[in-house]
Amino acid sequence: MLKLKLMLGFWLASLTRKLKNNFYLYLALLFSVVILLDAAVFHVGQNMRDKAFDLMVKNRILKPAADQSIVIIDINEASLDAMAKEYGRWPWPRQVIGELVENIQQQRPKAIVFDIVFSDADVYNPDSDSYFNDVISECQHCFFPLLRLDASQDSQSQLKYAQIPGLVAATDADKQATFAAIPPYFKGAWKPGRLGTHNVYPDNDGVVRQYRMRHQDRGWTLPALPLVVANAQGEISHNTPDEMLLNWRGKPFTYAYVSFSDVYRDLTSAQPKRGKDEFKDKTVIIGSTAPALFDIKPTAMDKQFPGVEILATALDNSLHQDYLKVWRGKLPYILLSFLLVWLTTLAFYFKIDRDRFNGVFTGSQIGLLVLSYLAINLFHTYLDLAAPIFWAVAYFGVAKIYALATDRALQRWLAFGLTSSSNELEVLLMPIAIESQETLGDAAMKRIRREIEQACRAPTQIDILTGTQSGIWGLFGDMVMVSWQYAPEATYREAAQQDAQQLSAQLQALINQLSLPGQPVVRYGSHQGKIANNASQLAAQWRILFAQAMIQLEMAALSHSDLSSDQSTTHNNNQENKA
Repeated sequence: MLKLKLMLGFWLASLTRKLKNNFYLYLALLFSVVILLDAAVFHVGQNMRDKAFDLMVKNRILKPAADQSIVIIDINEASLDAMAKEYGRWPWPRQVIGELVENIQQQRPKAIVFDIVFSDADVYNPDSDSYFNDVISECQHCFFPLLRLDASQDSQSQLKYAQIPGLVAATDADKQATFAAIPPYFKGAWKPGRLGTHNVYPDNDGVVRQYRMRHQDRGWTLPALPLVVANAQGEISHNTPDEMLLNWRGKPFTYAYVSFSDVYRDLTSAQPKRGKDEFKDKTVIIGSTAPALFDIKPTAMDKQFPGVEILATALDNSLHQDYLKVWRGKLPYILLSFLLVWLTTLAFYFKIDRDRFNGVFTGSQIGLLVLSYLAINLFHTYLDLAAPIFWAVAYFGVAKIYALATDRALQRWLAFGLTSSSNELEVLLMPIAIESQETLGDAAMKRIRREIEQACRAPTQIDILTGTQSGIWGLFGDMVMVSWQYAPEATYREAAQQDAQQLSAQLQALINQLSLPGQPVVRYGSHQGKIANNASQLAAQWRILFAQAMIQLEMAALSHSDLSSDQSTTHNNNQENKA
């Protein structure tokens, strides 16, 4: 196992030498290809976007309140049980609903909206159907749904767009175009501006998050029922998108609900007890929350959400034009993902200080999530940032692992050489002493290390000692040890020597441009030696090289000091002789 680890370390060190920082560019290209494939085929980013949206919209702090003028008359389980004794189970005779509508109209509501498709005649109660048709014919503010079927059945349908009163058609619209739909059976419902679709289209994961406000087909525009109702009340804006991302008001039963059986019994009784103006200026929606009628759907807010309340939410959004705006789609997703991934790539490629970059990267990703959360709370806007952030974090994770792994491999290489077959290792050491009126500390020394790392083109090992360390190490003061290691036959020797020469020429200027306290002055030396590939003596050989480099540095300083002292003494003697 140890031999395998050594071989892996040697291979990784060799790979690092070949790829250098180009690995991060290759990795970014790979991620770019994956992002493009995901946008076109896999849709992982879309799933993340939807889950992030559900989490944020469900846990909003600030959300709009439900419109109090919208009231749902609910055909719930209690109503089904209460009405079963007299009218049987659902569907009831249309006369029952007609009587309800007739009595509600007397209170002058803004609108009566049906979330019920009256698709067929009641052959057993023709008089009941006739009464219901008369009632809705007289109702000028009753609205009815039209169930749009799959477009694949359009060619088999005999229903034409041109037959639907009030539909908007383009100048080049196909006048003979047919479409598959289930319209109301009763002719009293066929009035201009009173019919609209109430289809609910879930996303790919089966969850309802948006509402289709218009169906565009062959020059015809088929509006949704909420759009029709809002238009009739003069509250509509032509800017309403065809696919409206719903701005949910809360969990199920957020809107005002009243039980159908309670309202019906009271309105048709001799002595009504409910308020006479209960529905005045209200938008009344008649629908069902009974599980037995199968109009319960999963939404972003809850797994079991009444279909009638989805309609109410879409109507509420249309009336107030406060639907959620969203920056979504393949192109924004691709562009933002590319931006975050390639910005992260540049940080790794140009060796930005790791500690600082880790903090900046983490803070930026958290900041983007906070920005998205604030936008959906304050501005009714959903910023789709989840998937781009995921790709950036995934790239950062892989790049970070590579950086740490290569560091470990280089450290292992310092002890065992460039390859397992090397007999000896040449080492070039440059000890740098930084003398300052003040102890610089960790932060300043990291900045110096960063500048030295940027100045070197060949791979190096840079270690720092600070004067703040306790014990004997504190006597060393602020120091940097730069080392280059290579096999004797490697062409890397020339690059290392060039690095050392250039660094020695630029060193003081590099320190000065950092504007460090205490006006630091640098002293440096250069020492070259060899280390035999002998596992039992490697540590001792490194210590000897380190000691030799330090002694050479200090001896040079002492020699310079003695020379300066001799020159000063000679100068003084000359002055005395002249005197």
